[in-house]
Amino acid sequence: MKPTVVGMAVGAVLAFTALLFDFWGFLLMALFIAVGAFLGRAAEGKVDFRSVRDALTGRRSSS
Repeated sequence: MKPTVVGMAVGAVLAFTALLFDFWGFLLMALFIAVGAFLGRAAEGKVDFRSVRDALTGRRSSS
């Protein structure tokens, strides 16, 4: 699926959630989408956990 179509689908889901559940429901849905995207990329093997850990702890690498 193309990134544009995925972005449109995510936007539609977030807009629908904002209409139904107000602001906090919208934020919770956005958080779940972000976590789901991260887990999906991890399952595909496209996430380097060492670089994620370094970014969260404030370390930088030249590679």
